[in-house]
Amino acid sequence: MTVEKENKSVRRLPPWLKRPMGIGETFSRTNESISGLGIETICDHANCPNKGECWSRGTATVLILGGICTRNCKFCSVGHGKPLPPDPTEPARVAELARRMKLKYLVITSVDRDDLQDGGASQFRDVVLETRKAVEGIQFELLVPDFRDSQEKSIEILAEAFPFVFGHNIETVPQLYPIARPGGDYQRSLNLLLMVKEKYPRIQTKSSIMLGLGETDEQVLQTLKDLRRHKCDRVSLGQYLRPSKESLEVAEYVTPEKFDQWAQKARQIGFSWVMSSPFTRSSYHAEEKQN
Repeated sequence: MTVEKENKSVRRLPPWLKRPMGIGETFSRTNESISGLGIETICDHANCPNKGECWSRGTATVLILGGICTRNCKFCSVGHGKPLPPDPTEPARVAELARRMKLKYLVITSVDRDDLQDGGASQFRDVVLETRKAVEGIQFELLVPDFRDSQEKSIEILAEAFPFVFGHNIETVPQLYPIARPGGDYQRSLNLLLMVKEKYPRIQTKSSIMLGLGETDEQVLQTLKDLRRHKCDRVSLGQYLRPSKESLEVAEYVTPEKFDQWAQKARQIGFSWVMSSPFTRSSYHAEEKQN
C-alpha cells in the first residue's frame, strides 16, 4: 500500500466511529439553556463527537474561564491567545444552568490560564460553591489544568469546595508530548495527581489518555502504571479524533476490541473506575457508578 493510500485509509472513519447528530426535546432544551445563559462548553469548543448523545440525555461539560487558552496543544481545537479576566457572573450562570436542567452531576473544566496567579482555581471553587447552593445534593467532577506555577496554592483553594472528583488529564504518553502537548509536562501532571491524593486521601483522582496519536502498546501500559504509581484512582481511554484542520492527524483508529482489552488491563493494574471505548472522553458517562 502506498503512503497516499495509507493516509486516505486513516482519514476515512471506520464504521464504529460514526454517530448521529443530536435531536429531540431534551437536546433542544439543553441547547437553549446553555446558549440562553451564555455558558460555554467543551462539547462545542473541542468539537466533541458525543455532543449529540450527551445533550440528548441532558448532560454537558461546562467550560469556565473563557474559550481562549494560554497554550496551544496540537490535539486541541480550543482557541489560544490572551484571554479575558475571569467573569464574576459565571458562577451564578452555571448554577442557574444546573438548576434549570435539574442536574445531579456536573463536570466542570477550563482552558489553561497560566496568566492567573492561581491558574483559575478560585473560579472553579466559586462555581462549585454557588451551584451547590442552588441545587441540593448535586455532585461534581472537576477537570483542571496542571496549575503550572501554583499547584500547592491551587489545590488549597479548591479544598474549600470539596467533595468532588479531581480530574487532570495526562492526555498521551510522554514520548508524544513534544508534538502533542508542548506546553505541558508529563511529570508535572503526575505530580499534581499525587499531591492531591496524598493531601486529601478521600478524594477520588482521575485522568484520561487519548489513543491513536502514534503511541505503542508498551508506552500506553507504562503510562497507566505511572498513573497508578501516582495514586490515580480512575482512568478513561478514548480514540483521538482530529477536531480541526490545524490539529494533529490521526495515526491509527483503535478497534473497540482493543479498547476492551485496555479496560481489562487497567482494572488489573488497580484502577477502581475505568471507561475505555472509541468514544470515551474524560467526562463521558462520568456520573456512572462502578463496582
